Amino acid sequence: MRTSWRRQMRLAVGVVAATVLVGCTQTPVPGPAETITPTVIADKSSPPEPVVPTVWPLTGVEGDVVDRPAVAVKIENTSQARPQTGLENADVVWETIVEFGVSRFVAVYHSDLPPEVGPIRSIRPVDAKVASPLGGLLAFSGGQDGIVNYLAQTPLQLLSEDAGDRGFYRIRSRSAPHNVYGSLETFIEQADARHASSPPGEFEFAARPGRSAAELQGTAASEIRLALAPGVSPRWAWSDERQLWLRSEASGPAVSATGQRLSAVNVVVLEAVAYDSGYDAQLGEPVPDLRLEGSGSGVLATGGKTVPVTWTKTTRSSPVVLTGPDGEVATLAPGNIWVELVPLPAGSATVG
Repeated sequence: MRTSWRRQMRLAVGVVAATVLVGCTQTPVPGPAETITPTVIADKSSPPEPVVPTVWPLTGVEGDVVDRPAVAVKIENTSQARPQTGLENADVVWETIVEFGVSRFVAVYHSDLPPEVGPIRSIRPVDAKVASPLGGLLAFSGGQDGIVNYLAQTPLQLLSEDAGDRGFYRIRSRSAPHNVYGSLETFIEQADARHASSPPGEFEFAARPGRSAAELQGTAASEIRLALAPGVSPRWAWSDERQLWLRSEASGPAVSATGQRLSAVNVVVLEAVAYDSGYDAQLGEPVPDLRLEGSGSGVLATGGKTVPVTWTKTTRSSPVVLTGPDGEVATLAPGNIWVELVPLPAGSATVG
């Protein structure tokens, strides 16, 4: 009986303890919800302006552009004149036929000013259409009064050795008339207020390497053969090694007075109808001119490829606009340019 009583007492104590524990356990009561709002500080500053690189207007090449006029210089291209001085530094070189079936250059300088250029010769009527869009300086040795007066009606400032303008001189190593040379810096010093600023761009340039019209739309080519007049047949050959078009003339490579091979990033061929300008040279030889107002066909060569283009020039002083096969403006690669003016119907250009 005693054992049973003790067992009952232990059970009773356990029940009491369990009851106490149950009474001490409480269900938590949720408190009010708390919302935390993040602190946001609005940035009211303007986004940074995109960095647009400055480029030289006539080449599209990036650089620290200097505000100065472009100088177009009439350069001789006979056998007695070669090798010329400073052609390798020109931003743009235009080649056109003059009387007696020889060619001359209009070399345009803006981004690079070599200390000496030459030999410098006389102007022709076609120079008005070539150089007028630049609105800068045109340097030449002289010219017929009628042609000089015609050029004086353009937006250009004329600088002539015959007129006594500074910067012209004759070198002793060549005989006249192949010995007139000039200083570009001295020419620029004479620019008046209307002709002191940088030129507008003429051709359009691709924004990135490899994106020019010829490289995107053209076909591979190794050479361009030109027939500008009997005995005037310059050639351009693509160099994979140098990634340039290299010029040849007469029987061999065309070089400058420094021995540097004449080359171009872009070669632009423009076909234009030739006609008698109405001016006569020695022995009554007619001075030719080209119809460079209107439109015509051409070829753009860049990056080892060529693409057909249509050129348009609305007025004498407006730039040449090139349009590609897609109807859009044909862009060139940043770099120097040689423009070959092919006189029709006698002249021709062959891409091979």
